Amino acid sequence: MSDVDQMSFEDAIKELETVVGQLERGDVALDESIALYERGAALKARCEAKLKEAEEKVAKITLGEGGEPKGTAPLDG
Repeated sequence: MSDVDQMSFEDAIKELETVVGQLERGDVALDESIALYERGAALKARCEAKLKEAEEKVAKITLGEGGEPKGTAPLDG
């Protein structure tokens, strides 16, 4: 298993789906289930962090007086 903090969103979400599938099947021992749950929580946090980064990069187009695009501004700005 790779270091969660270095994973891309796509890799983290794919592994999270695998972890959830294993936990839902319930065919793993209790100790392994706990480890999977902890890994899943870390993967979920990584996905949330990457989504927040993406949201912060989203920008809206600002228009000039004539309605022409003149640049971008932060979405929350």
